[in-house]
Amino acid sequence: MATTNDLKNGLVLNIEGQLWQVVEFQHVKPGKGPAFVRTKLKNVLSGKTVDKTFNAGLKIETATVDRRDMQYSYKDGDDFVFMDMSTYEQTYVSAETVGDAAKYMLEGQDVIVAFHEENVLFVELPAAVVLTVSHTEPGLQGDRSSAGTKPATLETGTEIQVPLFLNEGDKVKVDTRSGSYISRVTD
Repeated sequence: MATTNDLKNGLVLNIEGQLWQVVEFQHVKPGKGPAFVRTKLKNVLSGKTVDKTFNAGLKIETATVDRRDMQYSYKDGDDFVFMDMSTYEQTYVSAETVGDAAKYMLEGQDVIVAFHEENVLFVELPAAVVLTVSHTEPGLQGDRSSAGTKPATLETGTEIQVPLFLNEGDKVKVDTRSGSYISRVTD
């Protein structure tokens, strides 16, 4: 058990038998009336997002979530296989559970896999990953109809918008939360 004062991003709550992860929270102290906490919660299993308000100091039940450092090994049919680096145990995770993280994962990449009672809840990538551009058209100098960006396909098969100066084979840093280009990476 915790109180609403203990809320932080990433905390998993057990509300009416369902697991909800705190995406955002804000403590509000209005001029009149009692303080409250405004939250944005994401259902861990369905991915549905809701806004919920709690009275300040209210006791809430937290879920025990075991975050393990694992390495993405390979894809087996519709499942992704992760290996626990301390025990070398392999865990199969469905594509539905992996979700959008699959767009930015390469074999051998370190990730965090969250478990609750030995069930996989979600796969968490680093905030940014470095990937190679596998295909993009040459950027035409002076073409500003697209605000200086062009589509590029990454080595994982994901397409993002990149600046015109990038070419095939360039390495780029990509934000895994928004899927946007951050910078070019030079070796």
